[in-house]
Amino acid sequence: MSEKKRIAKAAGVVGAFTFLSRILGFIRDVVIATYFGAGLSADAFFVAFRIPNLLRRLLAEGSLTVSFVPVFTEYLTKKSKKDALELANIAFTILSMILVLISILGIILSPLIIRIMAPGFADTPEKLGLTILLTRIMFPYIFFIGLIALCMGILNSLRHFTAPALSPVLLNISMIVAVLCLSKYFDQPVLSLAIGVIVGGIFQLILQFPFLRKMGVGLRLDFNFSHPAVKRIGLLMLPAVFGAAAYQFNIFISTLIASFLPEGSISYLYYANRLIEFPLGIFAVAIGTAVLPTMSRYAAEENFEDLKDALSFALRLVFFVTIPAMVGLIALRVPIVSILFMRGEFDYQTTLLTAEALLYYSVGLWAIAGVRIIVPTFYSLQDTRTPVKIAIVTLFANIILSIVLAFPLGLGHGGLALATSISSIMNLMILLMLLRKRLGGIGVKRVFMSVSKISLSSIIMGIIVYLFCCRIQWGVISDIGEKVFILGGGIVIGAAVFFLCSYFLRSEEFYSFVRIVRDKINGNKK
Repeated sequence: MSEKKRIAKAAGVVGAFTFLSRILGFIRDVVIATYFGAGLSADAFFVAFRIPNLLRRLLAEGSLTVSFVPVFTEYLTKKSKKDALELANIAFTILSMILVLISILGIILSPLIIRIMAPGFADTPEKLGLTILLTRIMFPYIFFIGLIALCMGILNSLRHFTAPALSPVLLNISMIVAVLCLSKYFDQPVLSLAIGVIVGGIFQLILQFPFLRKMGVGLRLDFNFSHPAVKRIGLLMLPAVFGAAAYQFNIFISTLIASFLPEGSISYLYYANRLIEFPLGIFAVAIGTAVLPTMSRYAAEENFEDLKDALSFALRLVFFVTIPAMVGLIALRVPIVSILFMRGEFDYQTTLLTAEALLYYSVGLWAIAGVRIIVPTFYSLQDTRTPVKIAIVTLFANIILSIVLAFPLGLGHGGLALATSISSIMNLMILLMLLRKRLGGIGVKRVFMSVSKISLSSIIMGIIVYLFCCRIQWGVISDIGEKVFILGGGIVIGAAVFFLCSYFLRSEEFYSFVRIVRDKINGNKK
C-alpha cells in the first residue's frame, strides 16, 4: 500500500469516528442549549470546562503528543519495538506524576484561576461561585485526558487509529446521559454536566487499554528518568508548551474580553466554534493525525522528497474539504444554527447572534485547517521552536485585533471571532514561507492551482445553496420537518454542484477522492 493510500485510509478511520463523535457532540450541545440556553449556567460551565481543556492541549495533546510521536517513531524505525516501548513506559510514569500534581493544584487554586480567566464574572457572585465549583469538579479530567493523549501517540505511531478516535464518543455519551438522568437531582442542574465530564474521562482511558494490549503494549511504571530520549522529548516539549500556550492564550483573551461583553457572548462564541470544529475535527485533525507518523518516518530516514510530497498531498486534500465547508457554513449559517439549537431557552435572537459568530469564524476555517497540517510537518522534523515563534507573533496580532474589532469598531463577540480568523491566516502564510525556505520547493504552485479550482467550485455551490434555502422563515420554531428537509436538500444539492464543478475543472483531488471511494467499495466487496 502506498503512503498516500495509508494516509487516506488512516484519515478515513479517524474522520469516520470523529464524525460520529461530532454528531454526538452536537446532540450534547443541543441538550445543553435546551436545558441551559445561553445564560448564567451555560456561561459558567463553558468557562469551567475550558480550563481542563486548555491544560489538555497545553500539556497533553498540545505538547507531549507532538514531542513524543517523532522520537517514539524514530526508535521504532532505527532501533527496536522493545526500546520504543521502554520509552513509552517512562513517558507514562512522568506524565502520570505531573498530571496528579496539576489536578491537585487546580482544585486548590480554582478561585484564583477563574478570577483570571473571567474577571467580568466578579460582578455576579452567583456566576463566579458556580464557575469555581464546576472547575473543582472537572479539574481531575486533565489526568485522564492527558494519559489518553499519550496512548493516542503510542497507538498512532503503531498505525492504529481506531481507539483514540473513538474515545471522544464516550465523553459525549456520558455528558448527554448525565444531563438527561441527573440534572433534576441537583439544585444547580448544570452540575450534572460536570459529573458527566469526569465519568466520560474515566471511560475514555479504560477504552485504550485493550487496544494497547492487542498491539503488544503493557504500560507500567518505569522510573528510568535518565533515559537519553527523555531529555530529547523534554527539549522538544518545552517550546511546544509555549506554542500551545500561545494558541490557548488566544482562547483565554477571547474569553476574557467576552466576559465584559453582554451576557451570552461567551456562549455565542462557544456554539459557533463547535460548528467550526466539525469540519476541522473530521478532516483537518484527521489528516494531520494520519500524516504525522508518516512524515516522522520520512524525517527519521532523511527522505525529504517523500516528506514534501506527503505534505503537498495532505494540504490539497484538506483544502478540498474545508474550503467548500467554509463557504457552506457562511451561506447556511442561520439555517444550521436554527435547526441545531433553536429550542427551549435558545430563541431566534440567540440564533442570529450565534450565526454572526459563525460567519466570522468561518472566514478563517481553511487557514486553521492548513495550520493543522503544516505544524505537524515541523514537529516531524523535531523542530518545535519555529511554530512557537510564529504562534507568539500571531498571538499579539490576535490580541490587538480582538480589542479593536470588539470595541472601537463595535463588532462585539463577532469581532473576537474575526480576530481569530485573521490571525490564523497570518499564521499559515508565515509558516508556509518558513517551511519553503527550509525544505526548498514544497509544491506551493500545485497547491495554489488546486485551491483556485476548489474555490471557484465552492463559490458556485454557495450561491446555489443560499438561493435554495432562503425561501423559508428560519425564525419560525414550528415546521421543523420542513426546515430539515430544505436544509438537507440544500446540502445534497450543494455537494452535487461542488463535485460536478470539480469534475469539469479537472480537480486533481476530485479524482483522488473518487479513487479512494472506489478502492474502499471494491475492498468491501472482496
